[in-house]
Amino acid sequence: MIQQTATVVWQHQVGPACYRMGLSCPEGYASAQPGQFVMVRIGGGLTPLLRRPFSIFAPIASPNHPPGIELLYKALGQGTRWMSRLQPGDTVDLLGPLGRGFATADNPRRIYLAAGGMGVAPIYFLAVHLCRQGVPPVDMHLFLGGRNREELLCRDAFADMGIAVTLTTDDGSEGRQCLITDPLEAAVQDQPPDRLYGCGPHGMLQCVAGIAIRHDIPCQLSMETMMACGIGACLGCAVPDADPAAGYRHVCIDGPVFDVRRIAW
Repeated sequence: MIQQTATVVWQHQVGPACYRMGLSCPEGYASAQPGQFVMVRIGGGLTPLLRRPFSIFAPIASPNHPPGIELLYKALGQGTRWMSRLQPGDTVDLLGPLGRGFATADNPRRIYLAAGGMGVAPIYFLAVHLCRQGVPPVDMHLFLGGRNREELLCRDAFADMGIAVTLTTDDGSEGRQCLITDPLEAAVQDQPPDRLYGCGPHGMLQCVAGIAIRHDIPCQLSMETMMACGIGACLGCAVPDADPAAGYRHVCIDGPVFDVRRIAW
């Protein structure tokens, strides 16, 4: 974990109020793992007071750019709207990489990826990482859901890697009009994967966890939750352990990625 000043390299709008921001981070991110996150200090004053957590969307490893990371975020509140106004050359105070990321298996035969909304960010990093490990893209299948077609972010990036993509929307504006877990469970029943990974809203993760447990599929999920510190000090991101005697786990240091059987959903 390193606190440093990162420089904005690029800022691209990729959807309604959604942005991809490239940050030059000279130290500490070459070994970042899919599922890890950073805490960004918003603005230069005391408002907002607390840092904001963002999953690492992708590492920047290009001869044309300095090393760093890319973030995918949605400008919803005061802090993220401030971020959306940053220009190349501006700086942000960054703390990371933080948390426990996805653990990848050796020689998996079939991998299913489930992403809902902004949960696509760590799943994209995971897909890139798996490809670099030698997993053939044809062995991966992404199930991507959103409220409407504008929220189906980065689908072309997965398709360009050669990964099959199944789309669902709540309003039927693209793909099937259903929950992402509907085609996911059908696929699990038809062709069970060796591994299932996911990230998205809590309700979606509950359903994915249920699918994995019912069908005895090894599964890791990245949890999205509010947090104030990112280092286990504030205890604001506690989630119940599957073992009542164990009490709680903390998303920032024990996660954000958990085996589905370790959490009480």
